[in-house]
Amino acid sequence: MIIYTKGFEEGYNEIIALYGNGKEMMMDVGVAKLAKGSTFSLLEEEKEAALLLLAGEAEFQWNGQKKGAVRRSLHDEMPACLHVPKGVAVQVSAQAETEIYVQKTLNPNAFKPVFYTPADIQCTAAGTGDALQGTMRRNIRTVFDYGNAPYSNMVLGEVVNFPGKWSSYPPHYHPQPEVYFYKFDHPQGFGASFIGPDAFTIRHNSLSLIRGNVCHPQAAAPGYAMFYIWGIRHLAGDPWIKTRIDAREHEWLLAADAAVWDEQR
Repeated sequence: MIIYTKGFEEGYNEIIALYGNGKEMMMDVGVAKLAKGSTFSLLEEEKEAALLLLAGEAEFQWNGQKKGAVRRSLHDEMPACLHVPKGVAVQVSAQAETEIYVQKTLNPNAFKPVFYTPADIQCTAAGTGDALQGTMRRNIRTVFDYGNAPYSNMVLGEVVNFPGKWSSYPPHYHPQPEVYFYKFDHPQGFGASFIGPDAFTIRHNSLSLIRGNVCHPQAAAPGYAMFYIWGIRHLAGDPWIKTRIDAREHEWLLAADAAVWDEQR
């Protein structure tokens, strides 16, 4: 399923809600849009929350601490993100027009808030070299996962999908539900999201809802660099630990000597 939005109003824009259309994803997802000089406040009594800077310049305040961050390019710059447990009041003050991605889920665990700076982000260049003729080149950025935040019930990261390339490929799945939130380097950019047997057009500011155990490869149209946030919800007793299950019929693509057709052969 894809949820399309044409843009966001000033303030918090809910896209999915845990107790509503986000029930299967087990999360809240939204975008806070702030004008210069405005603020956004958040306090959740039962949910942990991650606030990731999409664009702009902002100051994050929590528990008497302050951290500033600036982001001008989703594709070229790493994110900054504040991750807090339930019961922690957060205020974000915008020094310029700003957008903040917000992801929340239930979590009884108390943990120390973490502010991730761009220097803290793990980045992996995937699909490089001659693998499948370079058709799945992308950059994978991990903000936090089970490895560095085992107390969390979520995973949060980003993918930069190069123009005309594929990501989340070869097709794979995992038991945990996942969301993808998309941006393009041009607002008219588009791509395709394959969720199980269904194919959907994806556009600027759209959100894919991916149920557990469903394959979900993605593709960007030539000429348009696609960016998406990926958020996974751990399952009780079954957290996502960088585990992907490749679709059996496509496993042959992973072989070093896979005989992929090429007219030059």
